[in-house]
Amino acid sequence: ATGARIDRHAVFRLVRRLARDAGIAGWARLSPHSLRHAFATTARAEGVPLEDVQDAMGHADPRTTRRYDRDRHNLDRDPAYTIAAARVRRSGG
Repeated sequence: ATGARIDRHAVFRLVRRLARDAGIAGWARLSPHSLRHAFATTARAEGVPLEDVQDAMGHADPRTTRRYDRDRHNLDRDPAYTIAAARVRRSGG
C-alpha cells in the first residue's frame, strides 16, 4: 500500500489473505511456493509441453519441473492411455 519493499513474510501473509478472501479451503497452508506448484500442474493439465513449463519456471532440469506437477501420476495423462484411446477412436469402437 505504501509502495515500499515487502519481505518474504509479508508475501506469505499476502498470499494467505488473498486465498482466505477468495474462499479457498486450506488457505492457512498456502505459501507463495504453492503458486508455483499450481502453475506447473495447471499448465501440464492443459497440455502445455513440459519443456515450455520448464522454461517458464526457469528450471535447468526437466525432472525439477516434473516434481512441481502435482497431477503427474494421473493415469488420464499417461502416454499409454492416450495411445490406447486414440486406437479405440480410430477403430470406431
